Parts: sequence; C-alpha cells; structure tokens
Amino acid sequence: MTRGFGRKKRNARAARVASVSGPMEAIDATLDGARWTAVCARDAAQDGAFVFAVRTTGVYCRPSCGARRPARSNVQFFADGEAARAAGFRACKRCAPDARTSDARQRAALVAQVCAWIDAAATPPTLAQLAERAGYSPFHLQRLFRAVLGVTPREYAANRRTQRFAAALAGGASVTAASQRVGFTSSSRVHAAAQQLGMAPSRVRAGGAGETLVWIVAPCALGQALVASSQRGICAVLLGDDANALFADLQQRFPRAELQRGARAFAADVRAVLACVDGAPADAALPLDLRGTAFQLRVWRELQRIPAGSTVSYAELAARLGAPKGARAVASACAQNAVAVVVPCHRVVRGNGELSGYRWGVERKRALLERERRR
Repeated sequence: MTRGFGRKKRNARAARVASVSGPMEAIDATLDGARWTAVCARDAAQDGAFVFAVRTTGVYCRPSCGARRPARSNVQFFADGEAARAAGFRACKRCAPDARTSDARQRAALVAQVCAWIDAAATPPTLAQLAERAGYSPFHLQRLFRAVLGVTPREYAANRRTQRFAAALAGGASVTAASQRVGFTSSSRVHAAAQQLGMAPSRVRAGGAGETLVWIVAPCALGQALVASSQRGICAVLLGDDANALFADLQQRFPRAELQRGARAFAADVRAVLACVDGAPADAALPLDLRGTAFQLRVWRELQRIPAGSTVSYAELAARLGAPKGARAVASACAQNAVAVVVPCHRVVRGNGELSGYRWGVERKRALLERERRR
C-alpha cells in the first residue's frame, strides 16, 4: 500500500508539472546549458537568477546548493521558487532557495561575531556556550559556521590559539610562558600546535633557526624544478625558469632555516616529484611536510584526492569541504600551496572550465593537465 501511494503521489506531481504553462514555467531551453554549468559549479553568483528542481526528489534548490548533484535528466529549471512550487516542487531545507540574498550577509555577520567572541575569550568557549549566546541550536550554529568559513568553531579556535602561540614564541616568550598565555594546559596541546606549525616550539621561538632543509634544482619538462625537504618530508616544490630565482623564493619562505644543497638519500624523492611533472600520479608513499592553517591543510588534502587528468571548479571543491560559499577561500589556499604538482592545485579550474591563474604560470598548468590526460 505504501509503495502504491508513493507512486501515485509522484505521478500526480508529474501531472502537475506537465500541466503548468506560461512565462514562469521553465527557463528557455537555450539557457539550460549555461544554468546546468552553474549548478555543477555551485556558483553562488547565480543564486536568485533561477532555481533548479529535481524530479526524483520533488525538491527545488538554489544553484549553489551543496547537496549531492542530481542526474541532468532529472533536472528542470525555473525562473524562481514561485514557478517551481506551482509545478509541485517544494523548497530545499538545506539551501533555503527562497531566502533573500541579504540573509547570506546576515549569516556572514553572525559568524564574524562568533569569531570575535572566540578571539576575545581567554579559553575557547564550547559550542554549546557559543550557540546559547548566538540564539541558535549547537547543530545549526556549527553547520552555519562551517558553511561560511569551511571549518567548525572548534577548528577555528584551535587554529587561532596556535597562531597566538607562535606569535608569543616569536616575541621571545618561553614555551611555558607562551603556553600559559594562550591557555594550553597540557604538553599534548603544545605538541599538537607544534605539529600544525611544522617545527618544534623552540625553533618557532628562534624564527625557524636551526631547522635544516635539503634542496636541489633539477631540469624538468616545464623548465626548472626546485625540490626541498625537511626531516618530515617534501616541504617545497617550486617551478620556474631561473634556478637563482627559485632559490631566492625558498629563502624567502624559510628565512632562518639552514639550507643544504643536495643529498643522495634525497634523490629518490626528487625522481618521484619529477615523475609527477611528466604526468604520473603522485606516489602515495612520498613523505610530505605541509605547513598551513587548518583550512589550508583541508584544502590541500582534498586536492590530493582529485584523480590525475581530472579537474574540479573552486566552487565544487568548496562544496566538497562543506563550505559551498567558500570558493574564494579555496582559491586562496590553492595560491598558498608551496608543493606544486604533488599537491595538485593545477587540477582546479573556473566554473566554466577555463584555466585560471596558477602561481607558476597558466601555460604550465595547461601542460600539466595535458600530460596527465595523455597518460
């Protein structure tokens, strides 16, 4: 009986869809291709321009909705929510397609206020405390915070404490004094902060002095590649045409580290990196020493999951991270990636498929993708 009722309900909805006519029914077929592209890219700039409905679920969404992408054959476009409701569809509860665009600014303002509360607190407030102060449920606040910033309140607070810890050390404070200043109550928290910073607290205090990096510049199919490694793994892969300029870039990134040129034990890692330049997938066993914020590390890990030869848009990558409005933050994290090719930021493109800026040149980006696709 239940299955029969569900089938009748779907048939009735299909009949309503077929019966609706008029200028508000569906977007002209000539625009469907462009709008489907916007949906695939989860392009927030198109929010308010149209909505898309999914026949199998009976739900309509805004273009930037972070829900799982439906099959193209099940999608229908409408000028607005009113037209979609007239055709028998209901609004998505996840993206709230009928909400005004000003609501997005209000959500961003709320998250900024929560960030200010976290920054001002001597010890990080709990999610429950933040939610009570904001007037939301803990679940809703966490979801909202992650949608806007791409991280949870807890991750944001941990990252800010690590930044303050590093600043205190760089200012000359001892490890004990810096720990007390930011509220670290155990050695395990100090160790976790040191892991995120990529070096021991004593080295942070010395501005990186005492850390030894091994480096080499090798010719490759795209010009010159500088590969540098710490004791933890590859920490830089820089591409260019001038070996001196590449070394200057490395010095700027690690101003107080001791830089040693070449080492036999390092040769195998260099060969693995150069193989990536030629289009081979990155060796999963290649050790990496990635240094960045919590959000940057999440972006870089997600980049490593993109198959060789494939591309995704900045908006799609943001949606995968649970931050559908974080395309700009994702683009910024890609720009800060210091490990070219191995962390494949070249596989991220604009929503329309065009190649966008690449730190080491758009032509290198195009060449890398072509080599991967040929293999």
